[in-house]
Amino acid sequence: MRTNLITREGYEKLQNELNYLWREYRPEITQKVAWAASLGDRSENADYKENKRLLRQIDSKIRFIRKRLEVLKIVDYSPQQEGRVYFGAWVEVEDTDGETKKFRIVGPDEIYGRNDYVSIDSPMARALLKKQEDDEFTVQTPSGPKEWFILHISYIKKLGA
Repeated sequence: MRTNLITREGYEKLQNELNYLWREYRPEITQKVAWAASLGDRSENADYKENKRLLRQIDSKIRFIRKRLEVLKIVDYSPQQEGRVYFGAWVEVEDTDGETKKFRIVGPDEIYGRNDYVSIDSPMARALLKKQEDDEFTVQTPSGPKEWFILHISYIKKLGA
């Protein structure tokens, strides 16, 4: 099950993607479909078929984003979070071999295309919640439990926050 939490930045990015698809990309592809259809025989028309397929994909993506935006809950930074790991935190951790990782805990809709974001639903994020700097914690991995140590926790603070 997906968590319906999202950062404000993530919500705005989804909203921008929806606006782009609806206001720019879809009209452009619709125009290409109309042009290709005007050429006559659609059964042999590769332009028509390809752009019609693309239009279906765009419409599907638009429906998906609209439905997600309706159920997502934006989580903003709160000063009470300071010093502990909660949603939206940037966390730097180190394992027992000395390997360090730095990432932000975000909603599942925000992780795509980012290797420095982890979903709140991931085992790593779940193990980190409510911990503080210098805490040790264990993450269950496919190869067994792995020990980690929290080096640093920070949050993106909006102006006026």
